[in-house]
Amino acid sequence: MMMIRILLAEDQAMVRGALAALLTLEGDMEIVAQVGRGDEVVVVANATKPDVALLDIEMPGCDGLTAAAALHAQLPTCRILILTTFGRPGYLRQAMENGVVGFLLKDAPAAQLATAIRRTMVGERVVDPTLAMAALSEGNNPLTERERTVLAAAAHGASLNEIASSLSLSEGTVRNYLSVAIQKLRAHNRIEAARIAEQKGWL
Repeated sequence: MMMIRILLAEDQAMVRGALAALLTLEGDMEIVAQVGRGDEVVVVANATKPDVALLDIEMPGCDGLTAAAALHAQLPTCRILILTTFGRPGYLRQAMENGVVGFLLKDAPAAQLATAIRRTMVGERVVDPTLAMAALSEGNNPLTERERTVLAAAAHGASLNEIASSLSLSEGTVRNYLSVAIQKLRAHNRIEAARIAEQKGWL
């Protein structure tokens, strides 16, 4: 029997341990590495050469979507699955652009996860159906890269002056970017715009 070699990236040790135990019970799966930080994924994957990488999104060091892009570039044969609590439509779209072949929510049954892993091994893409529908109905992220950067800075309560100096822009330019982003998201102010964009996974 071919063993499927798996790398687990999850910052919560208890969740990581439970996942490792459940997948090991499957008989055809072997956990070859476990990491708790996003910036450890590529280094450890290069050392252990897993067939599949299961990545959480929210991790210290770097998030799972960024880690997925780097891993896909370095080790294109490794199938990447995102396993997350955050079913935000924008995350799904971004994940697919970063080379991810599976996107599942953490509250899915363990048997479903094992099946998803096996399906990706034969070249299938596996996406939580409710998430897929939500992503399709949301459409594309309307924000440009620069609007996202400015809005993300504003989300943390930075002033126009602080955003301008951190991004090497004039205050007027920052004001323009924020104004366009607020209009696009039909928000009343920049805090609401940032909240909407965050909920949709667009920041």
